[in-house]
Amino acid sequence: MQNLNPSDFQLSVAPMMDWTDRHCRYFHRLLSPHALLYTEMVTSAALVRGKQLRLLEHSQQEHPVALQLGGSDPQELAEAARLGAQAGYDEINLNVGCPSDRVQSGRFGACLMREPALVGDCVKAMRDAVTVPVTVKCRIGVDDQDEYADLQHFTETMLAAGVEVLTVHARKAWLQGLSPKENREIPPLDYERVYRLKREFPNLIVVINGGITTVDAVREHLKHVDGVMLGRAAYHDPYVLARIEAALYDMPMPTRESVLQHMRPYVEAELARGTALKHITRHLLGLYQGEPGARGFRRTLSEGAHLPGAGWALIEQAVAPVLVAA
Repeated sequence: MQNLNPSDFQLSVAPMMDWTDRHCRYFHRLLSPHALLYTEMVTSAALVRGKQLRLLEHSQQEHPVALQLGGSDPQELAEAARLGAQAGYDEINLNVGCPSDRVQSGRFGACLMREPALVGDCVKAMRDAVTVPVTVKCRIGVDDQDEYADLQHFTETMLAAGVEVLTVHARKAWLQGLSPKENREIPPLDYERVYRLKREFPNLIVVINGGITTVDAVREHLKHVDGVMLGRAAYHDPYVLARIEAALYDMPMPTRESVLQHMRPYVEAELARGTALKHITRHLLGLYQGEPGARGFRRTLSEGAHLPGAGWALIEQAVAPVLVAA
């Protein structure tokens, strides 16, 4: 056991495929100095067999940052975890919650909740390979797993394997009949089941995920569990991270404009490397969510970022009307 500090897991941003890439994480870090950030899920096969080490790229400013892995082969996951730790990640997380068809065909993600013993073997192999924490992100169940006892058994197996942190998306996953998008919205949230897990396993660090969008909701959840993980809310309304940061850590809230200015050196360095502006600005579109001029900000960035030669001037052009509206 590593005697991890529960406060280190108080706030995190979920791993989200096609969303939480390195540009997104750099942006989120500016909004929240304390949040634990996660990569998109990277398959162990891509790292070990595909030798796609570029998938591990991240900047020093992102820390604390965790690598999320997908897979079900203990030895392959151990090697992938080792590569992640060597690349400097602060934590290795195993995905036992993603319900997509692609994930199921590879025998990993949410379907692994049916095979807790295999997940335990994977975790043990990963823990033997690295010194950084190995954590698990799961659902409250899959398909016909309707009983709390199923989640309880899964958790007991994780504890036996040495897991100290379990992030639980408080929805079941339906592996047949629902798309990944529908799996994020249709199965009902059952926060109480996650709270009960914390009560019954008080030494386990429990982080809750699913449908959390406001400062008040974060405060309420933290009365029952150790941490809160935000998903889509942090992406579509990223400034919520600054609000939560201020509430939890008594940090002064940066203005949206100051966050953009702090992005400028990063954007210009990435452009110099050959990164297209659109790969960065797509993560900024929600910054002015709910503010006067937000629609124009989004439109200017969306329409201009893919054009040849698009650079920092486009971001200044996009924000100018917002500042006038304010």
